[in-house]
Amino acid sequence: MGKGQEMKKQPEITKKTRQSLIDVFCELYCQKPIEKITVQEIANKSGYNRSTFYQYFTDVYNLLSFVENDILDYIREKMKNKEQADTRDILLLFEEKGACLNALLGDYGNIRFIEKLKGEFFSDAQKYCFPKDNAVAPYLLEFQVSTAFSLLRLWQRRQKDLPPDELYNLIDRLFTSGISSVI
Repeated sequence: MGKGQEMKKQPEITKKTRQSLIDVFCELYCQKPIEKITVQEIANKSGYNRSTFYQYFTDVYNLLSFVENDILDYIREKMKNKEQADTRDILLLFEEKGACLNALLGDYGNIRFIEKLKGEFFSDAQKYCFPKDNAVAPYLLEFQVSTAFSLLRLWQRRQKDLPPDELYNLIDRLFTSGISSVI
């Protein structure tokens, strides 16, 4: 293989290695708190050594930060030309970044990240949905956003046991007509 071919393959190998480390981290983060996850454990489970891990991340917290920022960047990119998110946008995120979201929104995830996530999707939502001077508007917005995220988290935990369109329609019906419309 010539030098040109080697150089061409390297970014793919690098991306694959990094993704393997991320996948193992997310799998572990679903099972236990970050304080209990070690670089050695990630390296062993991914089939690499610790020095390979350190080529990509300084420590487990740096890896967590990378995963969080990757998801937030993904959302920003998807939302660039939209004024406001809807449940379909969030559903797409869960479809495409499910494994990482499982970990970040799971039992050992951090509420701080959930708040960032909601902020990315709904940073301007209040001005589109509710009048600014309405004292209950922030509560209505929080109810809507938190409920949608909770239902999507449940869907993830249940291995996506409903087709995405059915879940979207269920959430939409709950918001527009209430629980009695579904029972």
